Amino acid sequence: MQAIILAAGMGKRLGELTQNNTKCMVKVHKQTLIERMLAQLSLLNLKRIILVIGYKGEKVKELVGNKIGGTPILYIENPVYDKTNNIYSLYLAKNYLIEDDTLLLESDLIFSDTILSKLINNPYPNLAVVAKYQSWMDGTVVRLDEENNILNFISKKAFQFNQKDSYFKTVNIYKFSREFSMGKYVPFLEAYCKALGNNEYYEQVLKVISLLDKPDLKALVINDEKWYEIDDQQDLNNAEALFAEGKEALSLYGKRYGGYWRFPMMLDFCYLVNPYFPTMRMKDEMRSNFDILLTEYPSGMQVNTQLAARYTDISPEQIIVGNGAAELINAYMHLSAERMTGVCLPTFEEYPNRLPKDKLVCFKPKNKDFSYTSSDLIAYFEHTPIEQLIIINPDNPSGNLLSKTELLTLLEWSKRKGIQLLIDESFLDFAREDDTYSLFNKELLSQNPHLVVIKSISKSFGVPGLRLGFLATGDLQLIQRLRKEISIWNINSFAEFYMQIFIKYREDYKKARIKFIEERKRFFQCLQHINYLRVIPSAANYFLCEVVGKYTTEDICSILLANHNILLKNCSTKAGFNQAQYIRMAIRNQKENDKLIAALASLND
Repeated sequence: MQAIILAAGMGKRLGELTQNNTKCMVKVHKQTLIERMLAQLSLLNLKRIILVIGYKGEKVKELVGNKIGGTPILYIENPVYDKTNNIYSLYLAKNYLIEDDTLLLESDLIFSDTILSKLINNPYPNLAVVAKYQSWMDGTVVRLDEENNILNFISKKAFQFNQKDSYFKTVNIYKFSREFSMGKYVPFLEAYCKALGNNEYYEQVLKVISLLDKPDLKALVINDEKWYEIDDQQDLNNAEALFAEGKEALSLYGKRYGGYWRFPMMLDFCYLVNPYFPTMRMKDEMRSNFDILLTEYPSGMQVNTQLAARYTDISPEQIIVGNGAAELINAYMHLSAERMTGVCLPTFEEYPNRLPKDKLVCFKPKNKDFSYTSSDLIAYFEHTPIEQLIIINPDNPSGNLLSKTELLTLLEWSKRKGIQLLIDESFLDFAREDDTYSLFNKELLSQNPHLVVIKSISKSFGVPGLRLGFLATGDLQLIQRLRKEISIWNINSFAEFYMQIFIKYREDYKKARIKFIEERKRFFQCLQHINYLRVIPSAANYFLCEVVGKYTTEDICSILLANHNILLKNCSTKAGFNQAQYIRMAIRNQKENDKLIAALASLND
């Protein structure tokens, strides 16, 4: 068996990275794509490797040489690489195709070693490696029958998004037998080039072959194996994260702050959303209005304020809508930057990070669960000169919950002391089946203008992509000042429409809360069987766990990411932990939680 690698392209979309080097010489983690691919192929005991080069071909030769391990490397030059496409590069290698069984690869790929071993060990002689289509993918897709025979190749122009669930993306790695190349592929390749020219793609030939009565071409479907096709700098950035290891992998994913839909194989237990809402019916209603929401302007702040007021059952004068709670936090903290502010540590760092360190007074609970009561807070801050107190309820990452009685005690104390009190309720809906702990109350806000309440809609309502958040207060002057800080069109039409229709789904939301609380109880019991974790009870949609066994938090997070594609939050670097060994895990649905339990259990002593 031999391998043919197509490496003639210019890689214009990679910009300055390919000004002086060819596309296959782009580096991922200090190793060029072509060197990585050749190293993988050298383990397969191949007869030879043929490289079809063009743009900056001499640099490829200089880098690679004429041998990798014991495998000789041969070169074919495409002199018109700038006027042709990859069909012509393969056409130039046709004589090699008919001499031996062949692995065909494109040089802009990075992939796991297991893909080649599966391809080689599969007994079927003619295979195209494919993966279930995902939104980040671009290029040729195929449809398969129940036996993984390729029914047809579908080009970009013929792609229909309403059928995407039936599509598989070609990974651009193939295995062809000598007989297949001689009897089918090369004859059709020659005819296709003669009839339609050289500025085409070699997949077009496979598309024609798939229409035959006996195409003799099957798909090798990969599932958890990592791969990425690198066409531009965003692809390169994604590949860097996907193929990072250990500390570097955790760091690269952490710096992305979301966008994990680009990595569909990964299970995200780091970011915190409701696994049971919105319902499919609500999402269907959103989908059915997609066209008009995409092409029409959203309403301005006044209309959206009215929708938010209806959403929360308070007065429109008392509330402001944000492009996520983060926008509101930023605006509010900017206006209160001169206040001496009390916070509890560890906590959600978006608040303290917005203030100068000399304006922070930090309360740290003296227990391993990081729990505290209103009495603890009052005792600490009674004689400490603060002008503002910020409480996350339930707190993040501890899950500590202050009851309604405790909140009202804090409210009265702070009013008496002249202290502004900010309560963040972003995770409160996970605490109980009812809303009795919430401070979103018209009369309560009116009577306590020193109270500010913030709520992220992303978490409990399961819609982080919409970017919605609310801030409410009885201080109407503060509301007016905040409105001047924020754009009149600060939320999009999808977020506005969500607020418009939510009232129809209130009962579904109540059911989702009950379902979540039941799953949290079950998940907590399951976690008791992980002998290196001490799980702290939580009123939110996550658990903070102390690592008490032989592992460090970094060990656990790295192993789960590398071996199980599961992302956890390493809390050891957060303020308030003092490098103590704690991790935080989101609570997802039962199937996904069980997958995490199985992965954690594999590390039990």
